[in-house]
Amino acid sequence: MIRHLTLTLSLTVAAFAQAQEAALEFPPKPPVHALTAQEEQQTFQLPPGYHMELVLAEPDIAEPVCMAFDGNGRLYVAEMRSYMRDIDGTDELVSTSHVSVHWSSKDDGKYDQHRIFAANLKLPRLLLPLADGVLIGETDTNDIFLYKDTNGDGVSDEKKPVYTGGPRGGNLEHQPSGLTWANDNWLYTAVNNYRLRWKDGQFIKQDIPGNGGQWGGTQDDDGKFWVVNAGGEKGPLNFQNHILYGQSAARAQFEPGFEIVWPAMGLRDYQGGPGKSRDDDTLNHFTATCGGEIYRGDQLPAELKGDLFFGEPVGRLVRRTKIEVNDGITILHNPYPQNEFLRSTDACFRAVDMKTAPDGTLFICDMYRGIIQEGNWTKEGSYLRKVILQHSMDKIIGKGRIWRLTHDTTKPVPAPKLISAPAAQLVETLAHPNGWYRDTAQKLLVLKQDTSIVPALITMAQKHESPLARVHALWTLEGLNALTADHIRTALKDASPQVRKAAIRASETLADPALEADVTTLSKDSDPTVAVQTLLTAKQMKWKDHAKLINTTALTSPSKGIKELAGQMLNNQLSFPREFSNQQKDMMRRGQAIYQELCFTCHGLDGKGTALEGLPPGTTLAPPLSGSKLVVQSDFILRVLLHGLSGPVNGKTYQAQMIPMANNPDEWIADIASYVRKSFGNSGRFIEKAEVAKLRKEHSGRMTPWTTDELKTFGPQPYANRKDWKLTASHNPNDLTKSIDGNPETRWDTHTPQVPGMWVQIELPKALPMAGLILDTAKSKNDWPRGWKIELSQDGKTWDKPVLEGASPTTVTEFLFPKPQLAKFIRITDTGSVKGLYWSIHELEVLEPAVAAAK
Repeated sequence: MIRHLTLTLSLTVAAFAQAQEAALEFPPKPPVHALTAQEEQQTFQLPPGYHMELVLAEPDIAEPVCMAFDGNGRLYVAEMRSYMRDIDGTDELVSTSHVSVHWSSKDDGKYDQHRIFAANLKLPRLLLPLADGVLIGETDTNDIFLYKDTNGDGVSDEKKPVYTGGPRGGNLEHQPSGLTWANDNWLYTAVNNYRLRWKDGQFIKQDIPGNGGQWGGTQDDDGKFWVVNAGGEKGPLNFQNHILYGQSAARAQFEPGFEIVWPAMGLRDYQGGPGKSRDDDTLNHFTATCGGEIYRGDQLPAELKGDLFFGEPVGRLVRRTKIEVNDGITILHNPYPQNEFLRSTDACFRAVDMKTAPDGTLFICDMYRGIIQEGNWTKEGSYLRKVILQHSMDKIIGKGRIWRLTHDTTKPVPAPKLISAPAAQLVETLAHPNGWYRDTAQKLLVLKQDTSIVPALITMAQKHESPLARVHALWTLEGLNALTADHIRTALKDASPQVRKAAIRASETLADPALEADVTTLSKDSDPTVAVQTLLTAKQMKWKDHAKLINTTALTSPSKGIKELAGQMLNNQLSFPREFSNQQKDMMRRGQAIYQELCFTCHGLDGKGTALEGLPPGTTLAPPLSGSKLVVQSDFILRVLLHGLSGPVNGKTYQAQMIPMANNPDEWIADIASYVRKSFGNSGRFIEKAEVAKLRKEHSGRMTPWTTDELKTFGPQPYANRKDWKLTASHNPNDLTKSIDGNPETRWDTHTPQVPGMWVQIELPKALPMAGLILDTAKSKNDWPRGWKIELSQDGKTWDKPVLEGASPTTVTEFLFPKPQLAKFIRITDTGSVKGLYWSIHELEVLEPAVAAAK
């Protein structure tokens, strides 16, 4: 589910924290009590001049998790009423939640009318009003429905499917949220590796890179989609460019210490325990960031405009983030050294969503509850469970508040009336100082598809004094299918870099080859962000010489930002070996999308593990996948994906434990397993979904994660007696010891391209049972034998019929025998050939049969 509700960050603790925890006792302490909204209001700490005003509270709402406004300012709230009703999450996945709607009968900003707009929902998580209805998506499904209230009583009486995505499995934190209609007229969500577009009353889908977000999404004035993530302990991520162009990061994109948090009160209700807290029990680091919003309103001080706000509900605070763009690089700052913009001393303040409101202020959704972690991390024996019970936090449920952030300078404004407004009025609204108005007006104009206002939009795009109005006019033309190459050419010459960037992006929608030269000219733009957008578009559109353009621009530009981001563009390619079949490439693409959605925050984009700042080099959040024997050997990875993994891995205990993924389909498991086994220098074989189905059935009754000791009983394990082997080979025998020295950086190779008949022979100290071989090619990943024959012998003279033979057009290093064999001599013969490539072995292993049958 949402990262701030589940806190998978610290699922197991570091070894030093475990030792501390073992020594701790958890005697009962005075229970945490729920405060009234008026009492909670007194606990807020804000900079001078700012205030928190109550908008809604229980019983009018309960368990609110996200919110959205329609064109007339009515407030819709998704309420997860079945979420963690007790410490075990009993009956959580039942359809007892709903979306409520609230409005002011006097248009004075006081919400005195309340209705259940859509009832009997399963943990609703997607919410976006259109013109005549509200889009709603629930948990465990990708389907989206449009709910309509046809008689105006505030209760929906019509439900229509508009996107059928099918069931969605996996943990609750790994499901979409933050549905956002962006400037480019596409709808984006956190987590998903696709975007949606409204067309003829339905959504069409387009695959894009996964953004890594976990709860909530927002856009800035440029239309860049922003998300935050807790798993990587860094908060915002992939914000250097629009996610359409791929995941991105830059050196020094956070000020030093950005990830350190400064709560006003301490209570260790997070799985990291002592290792994640100071001596006063306050949280010391991001662990549950969520609900981000770029403030774009007009009734708070101008210093806040364009800043990113997001919640840290475990720290009972809201982080204000100052966004600086320096030489094309986006850098994030906390403007309150050793402090936060908003803090509370109430243990139940849980800020999980934020929205720029029609009245120009910032609304903050407070789930207000005791337990904020999902049941996967409050199980028997967990650190969290002990703390929750110690403070009786499981008793505080069924509440929730919505707050309005105001300032001494805030003025009341009338409620909007945009849904029935004439198209001409909506065009004028594209210049409104409040970004909510601009976004809503553009959305409604695109939904209306009234082309009579095209001339007014053209005039605005070319002549309006506000660059933001010109940007919205340009994209509204695009949404009406009225954008032309001439409009683009005019905007490419605009005095505002913001408009030039929008024009470059909008040119992609025309796919007009004649525009390539016009756009390419801006690779030399004086504004680095415009030049970067030019390069991104060139790559996205796959222009013939885009790589040359990127490289030349990087070499000739004085901008360090351009050089750094251009280097990423050249290296961030989505390609797979040509030897892979089309089916295998499809598996890799699907697996990569899953990895970039869910896995990279802990395991790193390079598979080497996400480094933890402030700790010794090499300390990572989760085990490296690159070179992992758990990944490559046998079916270990499938068991881990299905049921999770706990405890030490290779003698180390990591903060991020692998959680079960068994709710996902067999194909999903096979895709991500195959991708990891074929990436990051790994050379395992592809996994078929039938293998997943077999293991799923075999362990259908298992409810707990595996340990590495348990896994070793299922699959073959390498013999440890390599120092006693005698190795010979047809080619370069002197280097054979490099294949068994335990160092994957060294290798044996043939010193000449592969040809049939090359062989390597192993003589064991005595006849041993064996289940197969590993011929790891490591960094020499193209040097696998294109054909092979494996023979066994008791005396090295008489050889049995080959126990295994075959050929492979793709990397293979794992050779498992049909059944265990007993032999003293093993000969591997290369029966294939490949032009210009050696046969290499970095690590040679003989596998001992599993020591126990699966249970």
